[in-house]
Amino acid sequence: MTPRIVDPMSKAAAGIKGMYAVEAAIAANLDKTVLHLVKLRASQINGCAFCLHMHARAARADGETEMRIYLLDAWRESTLYSARERAALAWTEALTDVARTGAPDEDYALVEASFDETERVHLTLAIGAINLWNRLQVGLRAVHPPEGSHGHSV
Repeated sequence: MTPRIVDPMSKAAAGIKGMYAVEAAIAANLDKTVLHLVKLRASQINGCAFCLHMHARAARADGETEMRIYLLDAWRESTLYSARERAALAWTEALTDVARTGAPDEDYALVEASFDETERVHLTLAIGAINLWNRLQVGLRAVHPPEGSHGHSV
């Protein structure tokens, strides 16, 4: 795959700086484990190899198990995820495909039962942010670093 724009981050530095500020606010208000799962699940749905590579590495560095990463695509059938994580994953799927799902009340009810209002807003921001990053990377054909190298952290 050939990137469509080399170093797109430098071409929109002010926008990227703003995205990093949003990411910092989200990280200050959401559990790391939930945030990693959200970023990985949305990136799976969107087929973003660049973000999957980056966020799998980050999740592992923060103590996430390989098995939970491997089974994430089948989280509904696995017992490895808590009710809180399941709520976040259902909301991630609903918002990542919002044109089809319409953000169903039953998915929001799960989030409402597991997250306070501040967390719900930050969770929703996190889902929106990773979807934007996925669209940037997929749309501009970003190539993840080779195995063994370190990529950017978002």
